[in-house]
Amino acid sequence: MSFQKVKLAIVGLGRWAKVLTKAAKKSKILTIEAGYSRSENKRNDYSNEFGIYTTDTFEEILSNDEIKGVIITVPNEQHYTVSKQVAEAGKHVYTEKPISNLLSDGLKMAELQTTHDIIMIVGHSARLLSGIKIIKDAINNNKLGKLSFLESNFSNERALTLTPDTWRWYKDRAPGGPLSQLAIHQFDVLHYLGGEVDSVSSIASKLSPVGAEVDDQSMTTIKFKSGALGYVGSCWTSPGVFYVRAFGQKGLIHYELDFSSWDNPNSLHKTSNLYIQQGIDGFGLRKGLEIPESNMFLEELEIFANSCLTGDVKQLSADNANIAVAMVYSALKSVDQNGKLISIKETIENAKK
Repeated sequence: MSFQKVKLAIVGLGRWAKVLTKAAKKSKILTIEAGYSRSENKRNDYSNEFGIYTTDTFEEILSNDEIKGVIITVPNEQHYTVSKQVAEAGKHVYTEKPISNLLSDGLKMAELQTTHDIIMIVGHSARLLSGIKIIKDAINNNKLGKLSFLESNFSNERALTLTPDTWRWYKDRAPGGPLSQLAIHQFDVLHYLGGEVDSVSSIASKLSPVGAEVDDQSMTTIKFKSGALGYVGSCWTSPGVFYVRAFGQKGLIHYELDFSSWDNPNSLHKTSNLYIQQGIDGFGLRKGLEIPESNMFLEELEIFANSCLTGDVKQLSADNANIAVAMVYSALKSVDQNGKLISIKETIENAKK
């Protein structure tokens, strides 16, 4: 019996669309049938590189009954309007993280699922990294004991190269700079690992010499409803780094990857580091753990394809994505209030008004 691949389209044909399309080419359950961008140059470039048909009208994709879902990689502020059009056409939605740069729009996007009987997946791929899955397994199987603390950082040198013709230069398009662009990955990861988030506190500063509007450093502390605490650091003026460390009452586990390989996930395991340390005798008990090869971009697209078939969203939900955005906005409010602890629940309720 032959299996019919889930047919998808992709909207927005920039760098990230190409990363996802390379991943999709490896899938046995989905295929990208068409692409759309307002830019003729991007359409031609994409078609030439991948041999995938592109159209000069979005309506052609929306009216194609064979296409079951649409991958959205347009700028963040366009996520809601494009998702709404896709949902109104009865097609399922995959959107890159963040779900939206506005929490109010993200909440409305989640509601599209009920209104139009579609599913929505949001590309928080970091929680799909092999090392993060191993940390989650260690927590769930009591290898660390009761979870006490989570620590993470996601940084790169982006602020050193910003110019006024790039959207990340502006506060309204990249709120908090690395807070909304990098730390949001770790907010989602720590929510995944630590459970429900009660509140956050944050401070930020600007150190880049280029003069962009956005802050380029942030430190955020997290209070989980379990009583555990967390920390997310994010710097836009340093070499790239991504690490997560979980502390429990019986042990700790540390995962760090080579950020330069982020766009090539099949190579990440080769230069990443993962170890577990159990007991009270310290460094000498650290044990290196094997990191299996994986591709988080392929996995998230296949999660989307399977959800298109089943109508069931088990991972990467819009609700979880909105928690990550709420953590960003709570952190931004905290920065404005000199590090005051801000409730996630109150931030979400205020966004609904």
